[in-house]
Amino acid sequence: MYRYLLLFVCFTSFSQKNQSINGQLIDSLTREPLSFASVQIESKNQPSAAKGQIANEKGFFEFTGVKEGAYSLKIQYVGYQTKLIDISIDQLNGPLKLGTIYLTPQNQELETIQVSKEKIKVMSTLEKQIFKADQFEVAKGGTAADVLKNIPSVMINAEGEISMRGSKGFLILIDGKPTQVDAATILAQIAANTIENIEMITAPTAKYDADGKAGIINIVTKKGTKDGWSLSSNMQYGLPRIKQYENATEPSRQSFDLSATFQKGKWNMASSFNYLQNDIAGRRIGDVRTTIQNVLTSFPSEGERSFKRDSYGFRSSALYTPTKNDDLLVGVYIGKKNQYRTADIFYTNSKYNVLTNTLIGRTNYFNANLVLKSGYFNVYNVDYTHRFRNKSSLSLSGLHEYAMIDGFTQNRNLRERNTTDTLQYTLNTGENPLNAYRLKIDYETSLGIGKLTVGYQYRNQLQNGLFNYFQKSGNGLPLVLNPNFSAQIQIINKIHGLYAQYGGVYKKLEFTSGLRYENAFRDFQVPKSASSSVLKLANFFPSANILYNFKDDLRFKIAYSRRVQRSTNNELNPYPEREHSETLEQGDPTILPEFIRIMEAGFTKDFKKSSFYVTLYTQQIDNIVNRVNSVYNDTILNRIYTNAGKAQLVGSDMGFTYTPFKKLRMFVGGNIYSLQIKGALFNNSVAVNSSGLVYSINSNISYQINTSTSAQFNLAYLSAKNTAQGIDSRFYQPNISLKKGVLKNKLFLTVQWQNLAFGNMKVNEQSISTTGDNFYTSTNYIQETNIFLLNLSYNFRSSEKKLKLSSSEFGEKEF
Repeated sequence: MYRYLLLFVCFTSFSQKNQSINGQLIDSLTREPLSFASVQIESKNQPSAAKGQIANEKGFFEFTGVKEGAYSLKIQYVGYQTKLIDISIDQLNGPLKLGTIYLTPQNQELETIQVSKEKIKVMSTLEKQIFKADQFEVAKGGTAADVLKNIPSVMINAEGEISMRGSKGFLILIDGKPTQVDAATILAQIAANTIENIEMITAPTAKYDADGKAGIINIVTKKGTKDGWSLSSNMQYGLPRIKQYENATEPSRQSFDLSATFQKGKWNMASSFNYLQNDIAGRRIGDVRTTIQNVLTSFPSEGERSFKRDSYGFRSSALYTPTKNDDLLVGVYIGKKNQYRTADIFYTNSKYNVLTNTLIGRTNYFNANLVLKSGYFNVYNVDYTHRFRNKSSLSLSGLHEYAMIDGFTQNRNLRERNTTDTLQYTLNTGENPLNAYRLKIDYETSLGIGKLTVGYQYRNQLQNGLFNYFQKSGNGLPLVLNPNFSAQIQIINKIHGLYAQYGGVYKKLEFTSGLRYENAFRDFQVPKSASSSVLKLANFFPSANILYNFKDDLRFKIAYSRRVQRSTNNELNPYPEREHSETLEQGDPTILPEFIRIMEAGFTKDFKKSSFYVTLYTQQIDNIVNRVNSVYNDTILNRIYTNAGKAQLVGSDMGFTYTPFKKLRMFVGGNIYSLQIKGALFNNSVAVNSSGLVYSINSNISYQINTSTSAQFNLAYLSAKNTAQGIDSRFYQPNISLKKGVLKNKLFLTVQWQNLAFGNMKVNEQSISTTGDNFYTSTNYIQETNIFLLNLSYNFRSSEKKLKLSSSEFGEKEF
């Protein structure tokens, strides 16, 4: 009798111990998995014995060892309505599989084009702020850079340089995959129409690469069908320019992109192709003055400065799921980009004796300057994930990239447009092939009230560059190689990274903390001269994020993160390139990386028809890198990348959304910060003490005229900004779009008016000036305004799953 009773007790205990509850959390509107949502289970008989955890990156969760009884499941996620589910565990029925659980976004609005509920446009989570890309109609037919112009804290200046919180150093992710590419280049390769969300991660955690001093921007691509195929396309045509800029050729603008996905059974495949030609007309007005041995040389200039730009990219991936616990993803990316910059400038060169204030001489000449930058990118990646029975997971990934980056700079000084009378001619050529690898392994498991993630990463980048500088003076003479400005260089970068991160949920508190260790090796070599510059660094990068939910509509968070900004090969190359008639540009192989400590605190408040967020932040920057000028000779400045000392940046991000009535939606965001730079340049010979207040505004106003017609206005404004040696003037771009849907809103016709300007408005125009003890330079870049674009979009079938497409990991950074 006792033996049977003992066997029954053991059987019952074993059965109860092995009961489990699992499910997956999904957005009710987008069908997108909700990563790291809070899940809590509470016994109705013992409320004090509650257990909690957070879902993994794909929204999966599981509780094991749950005893028989009645329970309440509570699911919370920032920006979504809390969900309560009553469940009952019966040992005879086995594990309880809840399947897909849909969470509903808070403050849902009516999407008046499709007259259906829509996810809120801006959402804050523990790690990031999320902006839906489709709300920015003025970016339709453009690139990811056109979408980013609308995001608070992001600005793009007249040179196309992108900054985040005032810094050009940030890391780009594509669907969560790290890329160490030049932001302007990679973003120009991504069609705006393929983007679902923009995620701003301003205080990244340890699981991310430590690169990027301002944080991370994650580009989340659109989705494919749940079961079947999806196809969408977009075409754009630019009307002839309106204003005359006296350019040699007319700008041409057109684009085409096509995205397709297919899912059936265990296969999920996605492909995307895009082509873009985006020329822009413009002019440049400059003024340079140098003083050498009591002789002032002044050479103001004016002339054409235009761009001819074209690029294409093909991305494809295949996801195979042989079992519910295994995923295998294979991807490829092939891309090409060409950019011709024409700067045909008239110069007036005058020399004065500063002691007597008398004119020594004057010369007029014409400078024909043509720069080509070309890049070919081939990327292949493989990712594998296995989920164990205890719901821990192991992920392996590998990436290989080969790229060829080349181009030239032709710089000719001619006498008054007489091409037969060459005063001076320089030709810079460069070939820069690159081979790069990335390997990564991650392990994640549940531990206590949260999840522990540990991982290892290895990056290896080898780049061999051949740079030649040819020159001649006068007609009929051959081009001669200048060995002092020419060389073959080799740069090796190796980085080993280890990290551990723990995150969880306790009642109303969400948290994550981690520590990352990176061992970095950089070797700059000039093989023929046997010279080498080696940099070895070993650093820890701690991080912590805390979010407290006072109520469903009020959240407060604080964060800390340490980051690093590594130098590009362009910033390391010490061999000068003749960028302009008056400019030599070169790097410094001994330049040190920037190290940054980021601290921030903020809150988010939701109202019935609006929402508001504000974040206060500070950045402490060591070894800040600036591009500075010095005098090379009387008519040439030497532009050098160098460490300029320390910098402190204190600022605030804020955003406000408001829907006063159904047809009108308004969003206004901004960033304001104070930047102070203290240090020294040129072996401590020049002191640096620069400070200033900088602010930017991004606004977006949408009005639904009827169920198929809408209009939108947006404005991106950047105030004047101080630099180590000078100031960059204000810069702003207003845009308007009108959108019409036909064929049951499957076909959309859009007219865009970009850089709209009336009269003497200084739209799309920026002045950059620097000054030193014996020089002054000011350059005003005037680029095309009142650009009209016609856009045609067609969705053959709606989409629901994420496109996991490859992107350049290393090569485009060096473009």
